[in-house]
Formats: sequence, C-alpha cells, structure tokens
Amino acid sequence: MRKIRTLVLGLLALAPLGLSGCWPFSMGLFTPIPVPPWVAERLEEKYCWKNDFRTPIMPPIREGFPPPLCEDPPDEARILRAMKPVKRGIPYVYEEFRDNIQIVTERIVDKIDPPRFFPLVGPAQLHHCHWKCTIYFTETIQTGYPVPFRCVRPAVEVVYIDLDHLHLYPCPNPEVQRDITRDVINQ
Repeated sequence: MRKIRTLVLGLLALAPLGLSGCWPFSMGLFTPIPVPPWVAERLEEKYCWKNDFRTPIMPPIREGFPPPLCEDPPDEARILRAMKPVKRGIPYVYEEFRDNIQIVTERIVDKIDPPRFFPLVGPAQLHHCHWKCTIYFTETIQTGYPVPFRCVRPAVEVVYIDLDHLHLYPCPNPEVQRDITRDVINQ
C-alpha cells in the first residue's frame, strides 16, 4: 500500500510539470505543429498537377487517313506553372509581382516516330509535339522598408513545353485496329 501511495503522490507532484507549456506535446492531440509556407505549394504541385508529366496513350493512327497534327497548344495555366516561380518575399519589405501577362505559342516540332515497343504500353508510335511559349509581362518589384521604392519594367520569358503522346500500333489488320480503337475510346 505504501508503494502505491508513493507512486500516486509522485505522479500528482509531476502532473503540473506535464500540463505546463514547457513540454513539447503538452496539449496532446491539439499541439500546434509549425509548418513552413512552402509545404502547401509542394503538395499542390505533387497532387494537383500530376498529369503535366504523364504521356497520354491515344488510339492507333488509321491507314488511309492523314496523320494527326498537334493542333492544341498548351493551356495558359500549364505555361504559367512551367515558368520560373516568383521570388518569395517578405510583405512590405520585398515583394515581386507579374501583371499584364500575354502568351504567344509557336509549334516547333510535329513529327511521328516509326513504331517501336514501349514497356507497359506495347507497340506504339511516339508523336512529338514541342511548343515554344513566349510570355510577355510587366514585372513589379516593390519594397516598403527601409527605403520605399517601386520598379516597374517589361519582361519576357520563354518556356519550352513538350506535349508528346503515344499512338498505339496494333498490326496492319484493319479489324484489329478498329477493335483496339473502340477499346481505348470506351474505357
């Protein structure tokens, strides 16, 4: 009985130390954990835009028809994500902005390679679609402390984007080609 009483009194004596703010997890499950601001940006890059670096698989190119062209340029959001990011500043000390953004896209390469075997895909043709994207914008750098100043100047940045994709290559038999096209489209 004496050991139990000593143990209980010892725990009661140490309880205020465990409940004070000096211990790392004194709030239990509700203990705030400091998270740097760049963590949210990295998670967004990893999970929201994961298709930016994936190669789509398209149905086969049908014989007797003209080869497909790269008609769709990359969308503006993808181009802006490919740009060099704006420098992270400190509010009212150093801030950087981009305004009046204009994007000009130009197709550089549009060619189809001969069929070859790709792992996890099978026989396919690689369709190269390379785009040159020129971004015109107004760059604003401003600071409020210690010396307030604002610098506004026009800027240009060039980004190259590859929108390559694969076209399946079944066999020269047109019936098999139609079946594969139907399977790919109706997934």
